[in-house]
Amino acid sequence: MGARGEADRLPRKVYEKELFRLQAELVKLQEWVRTEGTRVVVIFEGRDAAGKGSTIKRVTEYLNPRVARIVALPVPTERQRTEWYFQRYVQHLPAAGEIVLFDRSWYNRAGVERVMGYCTKQEYMRFLHQCPIFERLLVEDGIVLAKYWFSVSDAEQERRFRSRSDDPMRRWKLSPIDMESIARWEDYSRAKDEMLVHTDIPEAPWHVIESDDKRRARINMIAHLLSIIPYYEVQRPPLNFPPRPPSKGYERLPREMQSYVPDHAATLMP
Repeated sequence: MGARGEADRLPRKVYEKELFRLQAELVKLQEWVRTEGTRVVVIFEGRDAAGKGSTIKRVTEYLNPRVARIVALPVPTERQRTEWYFQRYVQHLPAAGEIVLFDRSWYNRAGVERVMGYCTKQEYMRFLHQCPIFERLLVEDGIVLAKYWFSVSDAEQERRFRSRSDDPMRRWKLSPIDMESIARWEDYSRAKDEMLVHTDIPEAPWHVIESDDKRRARINMIAHLLSIIPYYEVQRPPLNFPPRPPSKGYERLPREMQSYVPDHAATLMP
């Protein structure tokens, strides 16, 4: 599928209105998760520049970071390389009343590690065997596991890469691995197809998001997540603000006794 034309993209006003509605539902979902003690894991996978990170930002924008946290792990250390592959991910799984969003996950082994040769053939085959077992254990233990693959066309991916390279605020997002992904497009496609064959299981199916239009992708992903979790709106008790008590003689310390941040904002005024 080629990149969408601008005329095909979801209009901004429509997008923003629906996004805000869905984010309000996510807040309800959060309160349900906390009240019921549910454990939720959401996996975001896909090609570089497919829109995973920007979608995660919209998901968590109004959520409590103590309830919903993002896990984006760096390259494993030498010690971690000697551990059971899933070990460093297990420690980030949610406790009761928590939502964990994996910005890339254990599926690194089926993607970049496989394509770039960062794991052996034996390690890769072991992963394909163990991953469905591992995920079945998570679901069997009561964890809600949702897996999303963000699919972007080669033309749109390259357009986003070039846009980042010209933007000093986003240049940090580009790496040599990203450049390799252009040259190895078909290798990554084959790796993705093989991964889906082995890990698209009934207990934890893959959900593919077309992400050439980022607005559509965000809306579709959030709406789908909300549709597969049977949450309800938790009725919270009303808050009663107490009357402010009369002063007992407290006086604020003189300003000169404290170090205040300079008023940079004042320099912006005409």
